[in-house]
Amino acid sequence: MRILLIGGNGFIGRFVVTALQQQGHSLALFHRGTSAAPTGVEQILGDRDRLSVSAAELKRFAPDVVIDLVISSGSQAEELMTLFRGKVRRVIMLSSIDVYRAIGVTQGTELDSEIGPLQEVPLTEESELRRSLHPYTPEQLKMMRNLFSWVTDDYDKIPAERLVMNDPELPGTVLRLPMVYGPGDPLHRFGPVVKRIVDGRRQIIFPETLAGWCSARGYVENVAAAVALAATDDRASRRIYNICEERSFSELEWARKIAHEMQWGGEFVVLPVERTPPHLLRPGNTAQHWTATSARIRQELGYEEPVEIEEAIRRTIRWETENPLASVGQFNYAAEDAAVVD
Repeated sequence: MRILLIGGNGFIGRFVVTALQQQGHSLALFHRGTSAAPTGVEQILGDRDRLSVSAAELKRFAPDVVIDLVISSGSQAEELMTLFRGKVRRVIMLSSIDVYRAIGVTQGTELDSEIGPLQEVPLTEESELRRSLHPYTPEQLKMMRNLFSWVTDDYDKIPAERLVMNDPELPGTVLRLPMVYGPGDPLHRFGPVVKRIVDGRRQIIFPETLAGWCSARGYVENVAAAVALAATDDRASRRIYNICEERSFSELEWARKIAHEMQWGGEFVVLPVERTPPHLLRPGNTAQHWTATSARIRQELGYEEPVEIEEAIRRTIRWETENPLASVGQFNYAAEDAAVVD
């Protein structure tokens, strides 16, 4: 199969490339050229925000399938579908669980989120979506763009999903991704715990509002395997899939798993919000969990994670140790020591 990847040089994309190469497919990577394309992959240089400018080169590759890893908005989705309609068998877009209303409830972007109702979990592909489109402020979008350069001012996966899934001529597949961890994670989701253990901290604090909060997660190589599977299995045509680990853990449970793998003998301390140092608090309604189920892709396509969770944690710890967080504001050890003493 000939597969075109749009934006395949990033955190998740490079693992998708590896998974597809192992299956023997011919790949082309459309990117800006800020980093080298993987060996054995044809590259097409261009700007995702001006996809049509590169139309001739993209069509010359004659892909069977297009995977858009960096689609950000409805306008980008419209351009994508127009460009490839009648030219490819299927389009796959990477979306996010941030389309669900539960995420808006936590973040306070839904009109009645302060009083509820809380959304039922685990989230399925049929769960209610956010009612508020484009919920992020310019400041939030700027912060997101510092980590993910492909985020546009009109970022919202919901309009993009609608266009990809409802095109009458070009079948689409939507993959809703969780909080993805692993080597190269730009958000360093394991970083705060790993660094404290490496720094010799004997006590690590969690605010009680966060300790029990659960969210959907996925190890990057496993997420990439799901993307490769959905892209190459025609049974995924016109289907939406959650991609995540089937069992969700709380923030404290994740920390304990990390500590176990690092053979840490310290203590986790759960404190009331009023006693927790401000730099350890997170905004939002943590009564709303983000747990999700990936039963559909497992049942319909036979998806299974190729990397066991224990090994995934070990690989992530290794990378976090070699690439430590540098944000001083997250590590006010004097304040943490004072909070535990109090």
